[in-house]
Amino acid sequence: MKTLKFKLYAHKRNRHLKRTINAAGVIYNHCIALHKRYYRMWGKHLNCAKLQSHIAKLRKRNPFWQSLGSQAVQDICQRIEKAYQLFFKHNKKGVRPPGFKKVKKYKSFTLKQSGYKFVGGNRVKIGSRVYQFWKSREIEGTVKTLTIKRTPLGELFLVLVVDDVSPEVEVKTGRIAGFDFGLKTFLTCSDGTIIESPQFFKQSLNAIKKASKQHSKKLKGSSNRERARKNLVRKHEDISNRRHDWFWKLAHELTDKFDLLCFETLNLKGMQRLWGRKISDLAFGEFLQILEWVAKKKNKVVVFIGQWYPSSKTCRECGQVLEKLDLSVREWRCPSCQSVNGRDENAAKNIQAVGASTVSLGDVRQASPAITA
Repeated sequence: MKTLKFKLYAHKRNRHLKRTINAAGVIYNHCIALHKRYYRMWGKHLNCAKLQSHIAKLRKRNPFWQSLGSQAVQDICQRIEKAYQLFFKHNKKGVRPPGFKKVKKYKSFTLKQSGYKFVGGNRVKIGSRVYQFWKSREIEGTVKTLTIKRTPLGELFLVLVVDDVSPEVEVKTGRIAGFDFGLKTFLTCSDGTIIESPQFFKQSLNAIKKASKQHSKKLKGSSNRERARKNLVRKHEDISNRRHDWFWKLAHELTDKFDLLCFETLNLKGMQRLWGRKISDLAFGEFLQILEWVAKKKNKVVVFIGQWYPSSKTCRECGQVLEKLDLSVREWRCPSCQSVNGRDENAAKNIQAVGASTVSLGDVRQASPAITA
């Protein structure tokens, strides 16, 4: 599957789509309320099929709810069901159950088999109205779902999920690399290459502070406050777009250079609690998602080794493992072979060796439990 995103033309008829998103938000909150009430009364989880049947009956008596298609209503119930299943599975890890959302902040609704039709060119018919969008690329493959998404700026986007019919691009280099993620350098490669993060949020921090201060000074409910809010949102969107663009370019660069890319599994949530904004700015988890998608497209392999493997404390030359190594120590001398090891580069080489042995490409004696993506 592949996701395509197109921006809708700004037009006064878009208010109908925004009204439909608001209706989706109202239905979502009503479903959450039913779940909570059902649990208080019976002490168990409300079945998704029962919820869909009940909402379908209520929808017949509510003209506002009827502005949203029946399949979109079913999708809302399925979203809530998935969120609850995730909560039941990972509640001990801090995952919270789905809660109420402000209707004006509700983002999207999804249509599956029906409710939309492409009528040629850059036009799509949703319900009884035709909308135009910026067709930046051709739509190849069968459209599976169509989602109308509203941004905090009030702009509308068309998000399509289609069958990926484009041919795979496969270029073999025969090269393997290990990568160590760090706070001082974004990635350290086992071949000695150091990739620094632009830290986009840090670059724009002064502008964010200024826009946030202007927003907080405005009177609540006023037009000036709304204008200041949109200005602040634009600053954050600019940071997100620049970071996203850099991640995609870096992912293509690394997959063009290497066939097997080895990384260490990290507890990013724990790191975020320790270092906060720094980890959020680096957004390593988002980069890995993009890298895995690009690698799969190019028929490359991404390997993750266990997070408890002592990659930094193990000497690359002789295999000696230190008992303790503080984060402040960036370089250390092996007590066994007297070789000098740079912390990040040594870790990257160990990650490469363990990752290669996991897929039977290196010394299997160095193997450690790993997950292959």
